[in-house]
Amino acid sequence: MTTVPGLGGQRLVRDRLTLTFYASFIAWGWYLYAFSPSIPLIADELGISRGLAGLHGTAMATGTLIVGTMSAAIALRLGRRLHAVLGSTIFAGAVVLLMVSNTLAATLPATLLISVGGSLTLTAATPALSIHHGRAGPAAVTEANGLGAAFGLLAPLALGLFVRLGFGWRPAVAISAVLALSAGLLLLRMPSTPALARGTRIPRVRGQKRPGFSGAFWLFWVALVCGAGIEFTTTFWAPDLLTSRTGASPSVATGAVSALVAGMAVSRFVVGPLSLRKAPEKLLLVGYATAGIGWLTLWLATSPLIAVMGLVVAGLGYGTHFPLAVSLVLRASEGRPDQGQARATLGAGAAIGIAPFALGALADAFGPHKAFLLVAVLIVCGGTAVALGLRSVQRGVREAAAEVL
Repeated sequence: MTTVPGLGGQRLVRDRLTLTFYASFIAWGWYLYAFSPSIPLIADELGISRGLAGLHGTAMATGTLIVGTMSAAIALRLGRRLHAVLGSTIFAGAVVLLMVSNTLAATLPATLLISVGGSLTLTAATPALSIHHGRAGPAAVTEANGLGAAFGLLAPLALGLFVRLGFGWRPAVAISAVLALSAGLLLLRMPSTPALARGTRIPRVRGQKRPGFSGAFWLFWVALVCGAGIEFTTTFWAPDLLTSRTGASPSVATGAVSALVAGMAVSRFVVGPLSLRKAPEKLLLVGYATAGIGWLTLWLATSPLIAVMGLVVAGLGYGTHFPLAVSLVLRASEGRPDQGQARATLGAGAAIGIAPFALGALADAFGPHKAFLLVAVLIVCGGTAVALGLRSVQRGVREAAAEVL
């Protein structure tokens, strides 16, 4: 494995380009944490079942999958600047479309387009940050996701406030359109740098197969997929679990998702600097263990207070999953960050599409409490993949050392 080539060293330098890409994560974080806990409210508004409401997660996944099939080609053709700006424009326009939709046939396509726009933006921003910061890439990516979570922390609170005031879920989600446009405009004004340039393509030798990815790459990819599924199922359906198990009101239950996001934000701000000194694989393994403790606390809770405590602890673990896993996937991509990011996007899209819909369908059949066992299964699978990935990396280091000797 090789480190993704970059311009930075071990110290994270928060220059203008870094802060500009951080703005893209803030826009997506606000949308994600405003819209996801709105799913039960949308189900009630449209008069549909939880399973049908879970199709919004499938629509988001479909958009992510679409981008996963084309993001590497877009980066190669347009460069990461235009790649990200295109995403921001689609994102903002689709949010406006969602605001005027009042049927499932309209909200699903709008959700798909929002996912296309957001995924385009982040599939440009993530490799750009990794390339720009080199060995400090995991810290930059983690901090970017931390800022997205930190600002996203306000979204469920805004959602709960708007719901209590009688305005519904739309105003809270609409704020993300303004944030996305602002991020795109900021990026257009940035001077050119290698991180904004077109992606790299490894030449294919005639008669040889296209180079593949290592076993460690795919293990960390599995951890990323599980992490995406865990995060989305929890943000989609934790309000439903709180309402059914603890008797919390809809406004309190949706606002409680802020506890999860708060834990994720704190985790990412702590883990980012730690990843400059500690192995990201080990930090990710600790994150999965912490997620398991938080999930168990939430699952056993019968009072809103204990449930919120479980969400905070779960968030501390969840916060490590995506940023560290995607950083490890990019590191294991052997000089092909855009192609590695495309595989990561495809995996995340599949998880977003399958996991929330599956949990919603299970909740219709068995109730939210039993359905949440699906999250525990994903935590075990993801943690196991990280442990195996760590062993693979350590074995590679030992073999490299033996060759030197």
